[in-house]
This record gives sequence, C-alpha cells and structure tokens, in this order.
Amino acid sequence: MINWEDFEKIDIRTGTITEAVDFPKARKPSYRLTIDFGPLGLKQSSAQITHHYRLDELVGRQVVAVVNFPPKQIANFFSECLVLGVYDGNNQVILLEPGKKVENGGKIG
Repeated sequence: MINWEDFEKIDIRTGTITEAVDFPKARKPSYRLTIDFGPLGLKQSSAQITHHYRLDELVGRQVVAVVNFPPKQIANFFSECLVLGVYDGNNQVILLEPGKKVENGGKIG
C-alpha cells in the first residue's frame, strides 16, 4: 500500500498526440509519439500500442500520461513520459483517454 503523499509525487496529465510514427528500432512493435501537454510543452514517448491503433488514428487523440519520470532511452530515442493504458486479455495496451475533450496539461487527481 502507498500513502497519499506517495500518490501526490506522480504527475499525471492529459495531452494531445500531435505526431505518431513507426519505431522500427524498438525491440517490441511500437510507435514514437509526440504529445502536446499545453503549459508543459511537447514530450515524446515510445508506446507499444500497435495492436489496437493505426498511426492515422492517433494524431489528435487525447491521452493520459505520467510526465515526471526521468527520460528513458529506448534504442536511439529518449522517451520523456509514460502514456498510460490498460492491458486487454491478450496483454495488449488500450489507451486511457479522457471521456470528454479537456485542456492539454490538465492534472489528473
């Protein structure tokens, strides 16, 4: 179990995907995403979401991500945030998304 102070350390925000491209250098099938977090600016992420999502349906989609992890190098790319999702019955990721359009950079709490 964690306490409330532990949860408050995690900065979870909404953002809009502005660019999505294939990431062939990743070990597992992935896309490289650029996400607009409003006042926090643009951040990049590697996301293993190729099973449920095509590149052409990702741009403009709002997502939920952890934005205060240190950058993580994946092949020749630095992932700056962790896009959140739920694993389906086949261990494939389904993105967490706001139910309605919200401002980029909105804090989850």
